[in-house]
Amino acid sequence: MAERSFKAEVEHLRLGTGQTFTGEGILAITKALLENGVGYVGGYQGAPISHLMDVLADAQDLLAELGVRFEANASEAAAAAMLAASVHYPIRGAVTFKGSVGVNVASDALANLASSGVNGGALVIVGEDYGEGSSIMQERSHAFAMKSQFWLLDPRPNLPSIVKAVGDGFDLSEASNTPVMLMVRIRSCHVTGSFPTRDNRPPALTVRDALANPRRDFSRVVLPPMSYQHEQDKVKNRWPAAEAFIRDRGLNERFGPEGGKVGLVVQGGMYNGVIRALQRLGLADIHGDTEVPLYVLNVTYPLVSAEFLEFCAGKEAVLVVEEGQPEFIEQQLSTYLYRAGSTVRLYGKNVFPMAGEYTGQVMLDSVTAFLRETAPHLLPGQVRAPNAPAVPVPDLTKTVPIRPPGFCTGCPERPIFAALKLAQRDLGEHQISADIGCHLFASLPPFEIGGQTMGYGLGPASNAAFDGGGEKRAISIIGDGGFWHNGLSTSIGNMVFNKSDSVAVIVDNYYSAATGGQDVLSSRADNPTKATQHPISEALKGVGVKWVRQVNRTYDVKKMREVFTEALTTDYDGPKVIVASSECMLNRQRREKPLRAKAIREGRRVEAPRFGVDEDVCTGDHACIRLSGCPSLSLKRLDDPLRDDPVASIDQTCVGCGNCGEVADAAVLCPSFYRADVVHNPGRWERRRAAWRARVIGWLQARRAGGRLEFGDAA
Repeated sequence: MAERSFKAEVEHLRLGTGQTFTGEGILAITKALLENGVGYVGGYQGAPISHLMDVLADAQDLLAELGVRFEANASEAAAAAMLAASVHYPIRGAVTFKGSVGVNVASDALANLASSGVNGGALVIVGEDYGEGSSIMQERSHAFAMKSQFWLLDPRPNLPSIVKAVGDGFDLSEASNTPVMLMVRIRSCHVTGSFPTRDNRPPALTVRDALANPRRDFSRVVLPPMSYQHEQDKVKNRWPAAEAFIRDRGLNERFGPEGGKVGLVVQGGMYNGVIRALQRLGLADIHGDTEVPLYVLNVTYPLVSAEFLEFCAGKEAVLVVEEGQPEFIEQQLSTYLYRAGSTVRLYGKNVFPMAGEYTGQVMLDSVTAFLRETAPHLLPGQVRAPNAPAVPVPDLTKTVPIRPPGFCTGCPERPIFAALKLAQRDLGEHQISADIGCHLFASLPPFEIGGQTMGYGLGPASNAAFDGGGEKRAISIIGDGGFWHNGLSTSIGNMVFNKSDSVAVIVDNYYSAATGGQDVLSSRADNPTKATQHPISEALKGVGVKWVRQVNRTYDVKKMREVFTEALTTDYDGPKVIVASSECMLNRQRREKPLRAKAIREGRRVEAPRFGVDEDVCTGDHACIRLSGCPSLSLKRLDDPLRDDPVASIDQTCVGCGNCGEVADAAVLCPSFYRADVVHNPGRWERRRAAWRARVIGWLQARRAGGRLEFGDAA
C-alpha cells in the first residue's frame, strides 16, 4: 500500500472551466496534464515526486475515461523510453521521476530521445531535491539539459505558475520538436494553493488510435548519417525555434521597475526566497512588489541572450541567483555580456556560496552583500555596517540532539543486521557493500554495516572487485525495490555470469518502501491493476542462482544468524543469495491500525501485544540496545541506591515486534523482557479473571511491603 492515498483529492481533478482547484503542487501538475490533452503518462516513484505517481495511480479511472494510458514503470530508464511514442506520433506524453539520480538512470533513453526529436509534446517532470532536503548526491539536472539539448523549465513555486509551465512545456516541445524537462523542487511539489481550472481535454490522438495506424520516419532513427543530421537540426532549427517561442510567449518574467542601476537574474524556483530576502530588507512587500528589478528565468535552458541584454540595458551591476554548482547560468550570461561588449558587472558566486542550499539566511546575506557594494542607498539603516561585528549564532548542539535517520520502530530490517553483526563477531569483519533504500541506515550506529553505495540495485555489483577468492567472502545488501529496478540483471546477473563466490542479501519488505510503500512484483498484497506475488527466490533461480536461502520471518535472529554463518562458511563456490522477508512495519501499521480501531469502536475483542522490561531482572547489559537501536527502546535510571547503571526501558510507541528481546544476550531471549497482551473489549470471564488476579497480586504486594525493613530519621 502506498504511503498516502489520494482517492478523495483525485475527485477534484474533475473540476472544469470556471471552478477553482485548491491542493498540493503534485495534484496541480496532474490536473494540468489532463487539461493539456496528455495521451500517456508514466514514471518511477522517488522523492520528492513519489506522491505524483501515487496520485496518478489513484486517478486511473479518470485517466481511462479520458483515454489516457498510465504506466508505473520498472525504472526511470523504462519511463524515459516510454516517451518514444511521441517521436513518430503527435501524442503528448509525460513521465516523472526524481531529479539528477533519475536522469542518470534514464540517460541513455533521454539522449536518444533528444537526438531524434519529437513530433508530439514530450515532458519529463523531474523532482529536483538539491540541498539539505535531499537524500542523494548533490547534483543538478541542468548539466544533462545542456549536454543533450533538452529545454529546462524551472517555474516559480506557486500553483498558477506550475500549472502554466505544464502547458508551456508541451507547447514549447511541439514548437521546437524537442523534449522538455519541467523541474519542480521539493517545495514546489508540496506547496499548497489554488488556481482557476479548465475542462479536462482528451488527447487528440490516443495511443489506441496510433496502434491502429502505425507510422515510421527513418530520418528520426538514431543511426549515422541521421544522427549527424540531428545535431545540425538541434543547432540550426530546434534551438532558434525554442528561443523564438520563449520570447514570443513571454515564458520568462520581469518584475519591479524598468529602470534602476542594479538588477537580479533569478532561477524561477528561487523566486520566493529572493522576494522574502528583499521583503526583510524593506525592498519588497508580501505580494511580490519589488523595488529591485527582477528577471525571472522560468526557462533556465536555453537562455535568450536578447532578453537578458535588454534587462541589463542601463544597469551597472546584475546579480545572478543560481543555486548549486557549477554556475552554468552565470557562465553563459557572462559570455553574452562579453560578446556584446557590455560594461555591466556580473555578480553571482562571488557573493553567493558556490555550493549548498540557498536558505533564507544565505539568501538574505548574499543579496545584502551585493546591494551594499553596488547600491548601498537601497539598504535600510538597520543593516549591519561592513565592519560591525556579526550577531553570534547560538550553538544548538548543546540543547538539540543530533538525529540521524534510522529504522522505524519495529522495522523487520533491524534483526537482519543484528544477526549479521553477531555472525561477524564469530567469523570476523567482512567487506560489505550497501545499496539505496531503508537498509542503508544499517551503515549508521548501532550496526555500522556497509561501506559504500553506488546506486539503486547496484549493491552486489559494487562488490565485484572483491570477488577474487580471498580469505573471507564479500557481502552485499540489496532491497526488493532495487532488485526489481536494476538489480536482477545488473547485480545478480553479473554474479551468475562471473561465477561469483560472494554473498548477496536481498532485504524483502514487500514494497518499494523507501519511496513511499508502493507495490513491486514480489509484493504479497493483491493489486487490481498490477501483477504482484512473484517470489524473488523464483526469479533468482530463473537467472541461474543455485544457492538460495529464503527466510520468511526476519525477527528470528537465531535463524538469520545461522543462515549468514552457513553462507559465509559453505564449500559451495557459486553465488549465494539470502532472501530475508518480513513486511515493512510502517506499511503493516498503516493497514492494521485503522482495522483495529474500527474493531474497538464496534466493541469487538482485540488483542495488541506490547513488550516491557522487568527492572528487577534487567542487569544493565544493554545488549538489546547495542544490537537493536529501536526508537522505542531507551534507558531508565532507578531510584535504587545500590544500582548505578540504568536499565533498559520500552516506551508506549512499541509495536510488539519482539526484536529487542530476541537480540538481547546474544540472540537468546533475555529473561528481563516480558510480553503483555493488551485486550480491548474483553469478555465477561476475562474481566473476572483480571479482577481476581489484581486482588491476589495486590495482597502479595502489600504482604511483601509489610515485611520490608525500612530506615528513616529518628523522631
